[in-house]
Amino acid sequence: MVKSLQWLTRTTIFLLALLAGPALIAACSSQSSQSWRDTDRSSAGIAPLPDQAEEAIVQVYGARAYNWRGNFAIHTWIATKMRGASSYEVHDVTGWGYNAVRSRPGEPDTAWYGNPPMLLADLRGEKAEAAIINIRTAIGAYPFQNKYKAWPGPNSNTFVAWVIRQVPELDVALPNIAIGKDYLAEGIVAKAPSGSGYQLSLKGYFGLMASIREGIELNILGLNIGIDPLALAVKLPGIGHIGLRDPWMDRSTWHQPPSEEQVSKTSP
Repeated sequence: MVKSLQWLTRTTIFLLALLAGPALIAACSSQSSQSWRDTDRSSAGIAPLPDQAEEAIVQVYGARAYNWRGNFAIHTWIATKMRGASSYEVHDVTGWGYNAVRSRPGEPDTAWYGNPPMLLADLRGEKAEAAIINIRTAIGAYPFQNKYKAWPGPNSNTFVAWVIRQVPELDVALPNIAIGKDYLAEGIVAKAPSGSGYQLSLKGYFGLMASIREGIELNILGLNIGIDPLALAVKLPGIGHIGLRDPWMDRSTWHQPPSEEQVSKTSP
């Protein structure tokens, strides 16, 4: 009896610790209770305008999910533009409509119902052209075309993780708060989305990942906690990545000095 109580107490404390991050985000959140129809969906100005960039472009974005879900997770999507194209295509998954998968012309970097986007990957030129071909093939082969479940998946993050796994040009480490990224299409073992390690996942409820790009993550009921030695970071449920380096962008950019344009934008 005493051992059972000790086990229950420890389990309760551990679960409360997992929920501490989302609770903190909720306490600090400035999200209002306004209708989704009235929330901000404007461009953040991150992506270059099509008429100012002839080259092919592939970008991966993430933003806090709408309403209370944003305390736990982000929504991710992929934007593509072929060389010389006059507009971007935006590819994502949502829980409304007959087809869960959407690919349509649109602005690549809009706020997600009031929450600003964060750029997770940016490919240009010939590498982006090759990636776009593979992305289109991967989208067509996505196994959950008409299926959506916010938790633990398949959802928008399941979709983006699936595409990343199929496209070798996309060396992307999705944030640990991309709940659903660990929902596998089949089996319980797969490569990590970045392709630099492996993961074990029981339908997204429980799992473990070890990867050079993603680091080490323990998944409990969709909430991921872990460390990322390469980015000198810890990963906390709800809060996400806390570290000294950007873990998502191409590793070759970590030591590059900012461009003159970037300096001019940040100078007083």
